[in-house]
Amino acid sequence: MYKRLELKNFKAFRELDLELRPLTLLSGMNGMGKSSVLQSLLLLRQSYLQRSEVVTNKGQLNLILNGELVELGTGQDIFFDRVDYRPDVLELGFTLHEENIGQYQWSYDYDAFSADVLTAKNPAATNSHTFYETSLFQDNFHYLQAERVGPRTAFGMSDHRVRQHRQLGRAGEFTAHFLDVWRSDPVDRRVRHPKTNADGLFNQVTAWMGEISPDTQIEIKPHTDMDVMSVRIGFPGTKSFRSTNVGFGITYTLPVLVALLSAQPGYLVLLENPEAHLHPRGQSMMGELIARVASAGVQVIVETHSDHIMNGIRVAVRQNLVDPKRVAFHFFQRTRNGQDVDVETPEIDKEGRLDYWPKNFFDEWKTNLDRLLYGGE
Repeated sequence: MYKRLELKNFKAFRELDLELRPLTLLSGMNGMGKSSVLQSLLLLRQSYLQRSEVVTNKGQLNLILNGELVELGTGQDIFFDRVDYRPDVLELGFTLHEENIGQYQWSYDYDAFSADVLTAKNPAATNSHTFYETSLFQDNFHYLQAERVGPRTAFGMSDHRVRQHRQLGRAGEFTAHFLDVWRSDPVDRRVRHPKTNADGLFNQVTAWMGEISPDTQIEIKPHTDMDVMSVRIGFPGTKSFRSTNVGFGITYTLPVLVALLSAQPGYLVLLENPEAHLHPRGQSMMGELIARVASAGVQVIVETHSDHIMNGIRVAVRQNLVDPKRVAFHFFQRTRNGQDVDVETPEIDKEGRLDYWPKNFFDEWKTNLDRLLYGGE
């Protein structure tokens, strides 16, 4: 499990030293660098997975900026641009700390302004082989971007992605195929829905989906002659409907549920905006599920704008579903000079209470309530 991420001159960050816990929540206003944290991890994974092209003869990774996980442009797009020192000595750096192996560092010179592959600066450390066996670089990993596949009449199939590598696709495009192939896989008892004894993945996904849309019934059918999957949604007493006739919420949530419930101890799960298209109660229950998963040996890093997700996690702490020491709430905001990003991390206690509330940290409800009660700007 990763304990800390350090970034140097990457996008919004001159320097960032971020603690990672089993459940790490990234919040803040738009454009503050939350996505850049996830992109830094995805960039390293992407470069490793395409390593036949980008690993130097010393074993260190060159960075490939455009690939299947992220498209970041060229060197000028990812280097911190508010530099007040010489570009010829500017260095891009990533450091990850893993609890059992120690730290590993990747460094790159500012010499590829217009290139989309950056050459590694430092040789590989002696622990490089072991470090590349950790979850970020292996198949025990899920990532779902904010823009996921919506309702459609047909969903993709991929034996290579699903059967060989147990991947959903970054947009969740192979979720239906994954759920069909691995439907009977047992789900860890610590994350099973409390109202069902069935431990198979499909049954657990259905049970948790019921928290978002009560009594939802999901039908998945492969059409191997066309290499597509169909998904139909039903409710008690009705016929089943195409996903295009039900709305975005169920289809958008399905990949998130599958990613969380299929993750086993030792997995790393990166989620962008799991609250998308969900009503408040559904968002809160999603927060509870995320907390349960993080308590079961899975590391989850979530970018969110949802106070309901956060409060669902807080309630899970209050109900002893997750240890507060396993949870980190990070709030990203600009410094007073507007040139850098500052991160505040209020601590949560066993009652689910925060030791302080940074300004603009999920406090809009209070601000609006004050306006309603007392008027004013």
